[in-house]
Amino acid sequence: MTKLKDLHDKWYKNDPEYAAEYDALEDEFALASAVINARKQANLTQEELAKKMETTQAQIARIEGGKMPSMRTLERLAAATGTQLKVTFESVPK
Repeated sequence: MTKLKDLHDKWYKNDPEYAAEYDALEDEFALASAVINARKQANLTQEELAKKMETTQAQIARIEGGKMPSMRTLERLAAATGTQLKVTFESVPK
């Protein structure tokens, strides 16, 4: 059985359109990963985090799945996980 990672690696290497689309989602993947890490470091389940944020577990799952949250939601998430939200703009190499 072919593993998903093997398919991704093959497509990324051999299909420029796939690679470009995947790369375009990099920021969303990074944000989702940061949210998951903050929740886990706070030792919270999605349900527990949702209660602290006064939202639903489904909303937390959507954010962790890549849905882009608002700044207000990110601020509430930081408060609920005992973390500090930082937004930066960095130069892009030319």
